[in-house]
Amino acid sequence: MFMELNSSITRYNSLFLNSVLSNLKRAIDLGGFGEEFFTYLSRPMRTISINIPVKINGSIRIYEGYRVQHNNALGPYKGGIRFHPEVTLEDDMALATIMTLKNSLNGLPYGGAKGAIRIDPSKVSKEELEAVSRGYARALVQFIGPDIDIPAPDLNTNPQIMAWMVDEYSKMMGRNVPATFTAKPVQLWGNPVREYSTGYGAALWTRNAARKFLKGIEGATVAVQGFGNVGYWLSHFLTEMGAKVVAIGDIGGAIYNSNGFNPDEVKAVERKTGTVVNYTGPGTRKIGMDELLTLNVDILVPAAVEGVINYSNANAVKAKLIMEAANGPVTSDAEEMLYKRGIYVFPDIGVNAGGVVMSYLEWVENLQWFIWDEEETKKKLDFMITNAFNRVYDRWQKMNGATIRDAAYIDALDRIYQAMKWRGWI
Repeated sequence: MFMELNSSITRYNSLFLNSVLSNLKRAIDLGGFGEEFFTYLSRPMRTISINIPVKINGSIRIYEGYRVQHNNALGPYKGGIRFHPEVTLEDDMALATIMTLKNSLNGLPYGGAKGAIRIDPSKVSKEELEAVSRGYARALVQFIGPDIDIPAPDLNTNPQIMAWMVDEYSKMMGRNVPATFTAKPVQLWGNPVREYSTGYGAALWTRNAARKFLKGIEGATVAVQGFGNVGYWLSHFLTEMGAKVVAIGDIGGAIYNSNGFNPDEVKAVERKTGTVVNYTGPGTRKIGMDELLTLNVDILVPAAVEGVINYSNANAVKAKLIMEAANGPVTSDAEEMLYKRGIYVFPDIGVNAGGVVMSYLEWVENLQWFIWDEEETKKKLDFMITNAFNRVYDRWQKMNGATIRDAAYIDALDRIYQAMKWRGWI
């Protein structure tokens, strides 16, 4: 059932993009949408490449940036901005495609987009980082806006960067336009839930999956690869729900404790020293990242970057459930191997959608100039996340021989297809 990459896919020089398009093509074929639909969605509607000149200490540096606007059949483009020295346009295209599906699956009135700047934030001053952030907003001023494209944070970006960008955009417009960017500081029209919404949403998906496929989340053992904002908050909320997080890894390495960790204590050490491996609580031992990914646990959560579970290590994975808290952490060939072994992969377009669902709620608040309190916002988020999970689960149960990703993709694609059909695009 898993497709071979054809020429329309392999024209791109990106394994990540190829994997995303492979999953897309498979779901379109399974859903019977037709080749024309794949042809349309395999290419973004617009790609924007920019150069951002920044003058620091009398010298000019040029930073390369992108914005990929994939599809807007359902509404304005929506997606994050990542800062990383190795980002590529092809990876941005893959991420924008995922955002189109993610927004649709969660019932949001958005299309998909993604942005990036080739920069290592850890190696530049705060002044230079601000200049680059403002330069990005200026360069894209005609392509973004509350009804056009609404950026948000992603890898290595945060509320401070969104604050600089919304300020710069508002200056260009001559008025405050908070709804152009989401995940802003609370003092600049943000919502406090946004800080932890992606991790909270991933924890909700994990809880719901454990209720269907395990005996519940209480007592379930969890390994988390990636302990940034998403991995930490996921671990925090899963622990509150009664799960036992027994392994945690980050760029510095990984740690294991059969009795489980207090994620808050581990995060305190990570913030102070730069890595979780410096945590030395009772019963804790250091392990390699390869060992973390292949531990005999109930739930494995890759929460860092794409492609960490691939053809080379998929047969060694022992977890019963894999929750894609990162974008694209399981390659399509690895998922085929896992599927044959009865290991269920829950896709990124559902699992890590808490951030964009919260961004939607913030956007609604900004458009109407009001704000919900934290508890009311969490209830709305839980309702929307759980609704998406139930739709995917119900569809998957009615499909013979399909993966949970297939069910999620087809559910998302059906909404996009109907919108494009009514518009007369296909």
